[in-house]
Amino acid sequence: MDCPRDWPEPIVRVQSLTALTALPDRYIKPPRDRPATDSPELTNINIPLIDLSAFTPVVDHGVNPGLMDQARDVWREFFHLPMEIKQVYANSPKTYEGYGSRLGVQKGAILDWSDYYYLHYLPGTLKDHKKWPEMPPSLRSVGRRVHGRIGETKRAINGGVFDKPRTERGISTK
Repeated sequence: MDCPRDWPEPIVRVQSLTALTALPDRYIKPPRDRPATDSPELTNINIPLIDLSAFTPVVDHGVNPGLMDQARDVWREFFHLPMEIKQVYANSPKTYEGYGSRLGVQKGAILDWSDYYYLHYLPGTLKDHKKWPEMPPSLRSVGRRVHGRIGETKRAINGGVFDKPRTERGISTK
């Protein structure tokens, strides 16, 4: 199961449906699975209000905002590439890694209205270099720079302790 024909149903990329004027039924939960908003049980529920006015965004996380902008821009470029280029990196039912539009293989499942790209970076044993797109040309280098900075920040936070083998940290491997 390593290509679109291995899925139990034809794969339809959400990006190819964006010109539709109505949402296909595949993406609409049946009423029984939706939250009931007019239920008598809900009239007396005290739902807390969360005030986000004091919410503080994470800053000084070690990744330059300009680099984060580059990452966003290069992934945006990827999602604007022709479908046949993106399909080279399609995921399979075995793994989420790669370009995908659905999670799971259940026939007739209600799907999310989204396409995604999922990659492993760490641990290196999970990283599949074939799934890292070659287009746009700067995507791989920008990805390496972002993940390198994240790794440096992680090491600075934990003092490098998790970079040592388990036995050097006093953790049994049994």
